[in-house]
Amino acid sequence: MTAVSELVSELDAELVRLGYQASTLKWYRGYWRRLERWFAARGVEEFSLDVAMVWVDEACGGFFAKEQAGTLKQTDVYVFRVAAMLDDFAVRGAVLRRYSRTVSKLSAEETDVLARFQGWLRAEGCAVSTVRAYGTVAGEFLAFTSTRGGLAGLDGEVIGTFVMTLAGYQPKTVEHKLCAVRSLLRFAAASGLTGSRVLETVPAVKSSRQARVPSVWDPADVVKILEAIDRGNASGKRDHAIVLLICRLGLRAVDVKRLRFADLDWPGNRLSVVQAKTGRRVWLPLLKDVGWAIIDYVRDGRPQCDCPEVFLRHTAPIGAFSDQDHLHQILVKHARVAHVRVGEQRRRGMHSLRHTLATRLMEDGTPVEQIADILGHQSVESTGVYLKSSLRLLAKCALDPDTPTFTVGPSGMSEVSR
Repeated sequence: MTAVSELVSELDAELVRLGYQASTLKWYRGYWRRLERWFAARGVEEFSLDVAMVWVDEACGGFFAKEQAGTLKQTDVYVFRVAAMLDDFAVRGAVLRRYSRTVSKLSAEETDVLARFQGWLRAEGCAVSTVRAYGTVAGEFLAFTSTRGGLAGLDGEVIGTFVMTLAGYQPKTVEHKLCAVRSLLRFAAASGLTGSRVLETVPAVKSSRQARVPSVWDPADVVKILEAIDRGNASGKRDHAIVLLICRLGLRAVDVKRLRFADLDWPGNRLSVVQAKTGRRVWLPLLKDVGWAIIDYVRDGRPQCDCPEVFLRHTAPIGAFSDQDHLHQILVKHARVAHVRVGEQRRRGMHSLRHTLATRLMEDGTPVEQIADILGHQSVESTGVYLKSSLRLLAKCALDPDTPTFTVGPSGMSEVSR
């Protein structure tokens, strides 16, 4: 074990080496001093995560009670991060980029159940993204039930309590989480981990994906945003290339984050990505403006790093984007600079640029099958939803109320009166 003071000193030096901002270091140092005094007051010299968690609980005024009640504040989670970072550095000698926003930890048995569940999903032919997303929700659910009798003691009351924790989420999010829970319970019932009747207590949420109208941008606003990006600095070069990849090629943000140098075929002027959502590889043309934007970033903006990914985070520690890094803030930042209003009622994240491309292609008469190939859709039914986002296309579908319609019956064709 390592002495608390020694561990804090070494971690401080590591954060300085990684380039953490002075204000961030000041915040950490303040909490480290509090933790050191707390350990010293109890005569504990060596760092222990268990002891540190007692400090976290006291410093937050009942951290674990708040966690169970779902009332944790962000400041509470930051205190937890202080202890978690010290433990990770003591064990691994390295600083991790991300720390869990919750203290719910799965037991070895629950971890095994989660791994088996994800294996079951893969065997059922689920997409890579579904396995990952359902696994995340399943982990949350297992952690929730662990203090309520586990899967073996699961009943309608526990299910109802879990559903109550979803209050305030968008209907689509609730639908997604409950679909994941149903899948977990089907697996658990088939594995003898819970009764089959408990599945019937999970409520249904009516939220059809095809019923929604995709959010799209006015093409002129997209041009304004691209022109507003300051390409005179490293972050601007990166952001310009990222936005171009999405609005010109229709890539998903997660696939842009995972884009590697090996995916770029410069002689062939094309790129390929294995889509995170479907697991399928798609090939797309490396358009001239997109290619030059990537070259500009790699040559004059990308930090020195051995990561195989093209795009990097520019804050310490330097490295590839994680799956938890969302690019929405990049688009919002440059939209504000361009004085393009970001609506409160309709989501205008990076994915909406993909919607915008699909709508424009459809308006230009591009066959829906070709659009599906560009976007990497597994079914043209997913592509057809973009018809709803174009008033021009919808106008073509409108019926003239003064035009008579006809019906064909046994006696021939006859006009239907209005």
